[in-house]
Amino acid sequence: MDKQPIIPSELQGNYDNWHFSPAVASGDFVFFSGCTGTQSDGSIASDPERQFHQAFEKVRLSLIEAGLDFSSVIEITTYHIGLSKHLDLFKSVKDKFIQEPYPAWTAIGVSEFVHPDAIVEIRVLAKK
Repeated sequence: MDKQPIIPSELQGNYDNWHFSPAVASGDFVFFSGCTGTQSDGSIASDPERQFHQAFEKVRLSLIEAGLDFSSVIEITTYHIGLSKHLDLFKSVKDKFIQEPYPAWTAIGVSEFVHPDAIVEIRVLAKK
């Protein structure tokens, strides 16, 4: 099976330090690792809207590196701490990035992430 790592320079630390690719191209598809709202220095905003926006921006970096954009996304899975509390705000931020025709989307409530202040992780699947 062919697989090609997709590593934007801004996310090289993920590959080097955590030993995973931000995305991997295989055949007609690109599989993306989950993105939280952490910033390049490892910090994370306390503001949920800022976290959501930053997480989508990190997804965008990998999409661009793969030669794609959000219109190529066919599925989104989002993981949330406080899902029902933040869902309306999350949808409003998501809609700034995702346009019609909308991809499939599953939102899942979870109890924790690696970064203790993270409240969302976004994972996508895109088609070339």
